[in-house]
Amino acid sequence: MKMTRRVAAFLLALAAFMVFEWINLGFNLADGHPTAFYVVHGILIAVNLILALVVAALGWRAWRAAGRQRGI
Repeated sequence: MKMTRRVAAFLLALAAFMVFEWINLGFNLADGHPTAFYVVHGILIAVNLILALVVAALGWRAWRAAGRQRGI
């Protein structure tokens, strides 16, 4: 499946947003919660950062492939 540069740019922007949002959430977690709360949120943050890396890799590969097709 070939993606356009527009789709690739969207994937890259989505990955950047995911990283920003989840790291921001990690820093904004308030103290005073039970340990299970932090374990669950830590797992959610880790999984979403891994997903962001996968989406960024797909977006980057699509961006480069679309550039090669255009002769850039």
